[in-house]
Parts: sequence; C-alpha cells; structure tokens
Amino acid sequence: MILNADGSKPIYIQISEWIETEILNGNLTKDDKVYSQYKLAELFTINPATAAKGLNLLADEGILYTKRGLGKFVTENALTIIMNKRKNQTLKGLLQEVALEAERLHVTENELVKMLGQIMKERKGDL
Repeated sequence: MILNADGSKPIYIQISEWIETEILNGNLTKDDKVYSQYKLAELFTINPATAAKGLNLLADEGILYTKRGLGKFVTENALTIIMNKRKNQTLKGLLQEVALEAERLHVTENELVKMLGQIMKERKGDL
C-alpha cells in the first residue's frame, strides 16, 4: 500500500484503514499481533507518532487491544466491528453519492437495483 500524503484523509486514518483491510482480507485474525508503530513507520516512511495514532484509533474502537510490553493485537470482535463500521459509514456514504447522481440523471430505483445486480454478478465471475 502506498499512502497518499497529498490526499484529504490524514495519514493516521490511512494506516488504520490499511490494518482494517488486512483484517477484512483475513491476513490478520483474532489475537494476531499487528505491526508496531516503529515497523509501520519504517514500512510507510512516516513518523512513529503518526503510526501510533492510527493504532490507538483502532484500539479506541475496540478493534485492537494492548498487551503491556508486547504490542497491539486483534480483538475477537474486530471483524464484526469493522464490517459494521464500513457498512454504516463507508458504504452508506458511497450509496448516498450514487443516489444523488442517479437523481441528477433521472435514473429510477429499479434501474439502479438492476445495475447493482449486474455489477455484483460480474464481480462474482471475477472471483
């Protein structure tokens, strides 16, 4: 992953989202140790304090927990927390943008549902 330093999203958020994606993809599972702030800083050429901020954000959300002196680990409920968060924030936001654009283009709800169904069918064929 390459961080976007010029983007509108702070780097620590990008770090936390990268770790979330690793959990969603099954690369990190319950009780797995995640990279330390220093390893993340080295991987992404960022300040360790920025990496720590991303890790702490995930800990605050209940996605990671700390073992004193050992580092941060994935919680038992991490996957569920991330899925709910992304459904309720990310996906909902994207759908709101799609709905707004559909209104501008006079696309009906039925047309949208049909388009989404086709896209999902195509994605399943790609997997």
